[in-house]
Amino acid sequence: MNLVLDLGNSRGKAALFRANDLNKKFTFQTVEELKKELANEEIENAIVGNVSQSNEVFFSEINVKGKKLALSYQLPLPIQINYATPQTLGVDRIAAACGAQVLFPTRNCLIIDAGTCINYEFLSSEGIYRGGAISPGVEMRFKSMHTFTSRLPLASATAKAKLTGDSTESCLQSGVMNGIRFEIEGVILQYGKKYPNLTVLLCGGDGALFETNLKPTIFAAPELVLMGLNSILRYNAAL
Repeated sequence: MNLVLDLGNSRGKAALFRANDLNKKFTFQTVEELKKELANEEIENAIVGNVSQSNEVFFSEINVKGKKLALSYQLPLPIQINYATPQTLGVDRIAAACGAQVLFPTRNCLIIDAGTCINYEFLSSEGIYRGGAISPGVEMRFKSMHTFTSRLPLASATAKAKLTGDSTESCLQSGVMNGIRFEIEGVILQYGKKYPNLTVLLCGGDGALFETNLKPTIFAAPELVLMGLNSILRYNAAL
């Protein structure tokens, strides 16, 4: 089994792959929780995609027979990176693009990763990552309005926001949820004009809030980052 770890800003996700097949996945908060889940597993190779913590604590606590990799732009990748500042490129963005390459290797792909931030990534049909955009995520938008005003409450996310809010909370929900939906649809429209052969993939913890409400056709891929990490691990294990 190969182990992939996706360590985000708020929680960790882990998955065990046999070749390209996802056999097991789970979330964890501590190294102890991770070790407990892996107690009866034989790990051949492992990769960590990490935006928030040190990798050493995970590598020192997990028994791995083969390669132990920390994802960075300097690691050999199954895609080409064409980005002006690759040293600033988030590893979650790289992994999502590699996941799209696994699913749609010959298509132009727009990846929308709705998490703490909403990341837009463009991968060309030639397998070249060209960048994208970053905007505030759902929770960040709600918290910013609550924090930077004196009277607005902290509203909660909903997949069924009204267009016209009839209370302060529903107005906040309309502004955030519909605002993000209109943003996503606008980005898809512009990319579709420039790249007719376009596949749109949606992933991330908040992806489910939007996947049934978007007008354009999208491919929901909640495990895209994990798949991308696995493809990078397999690519390096073969070198």
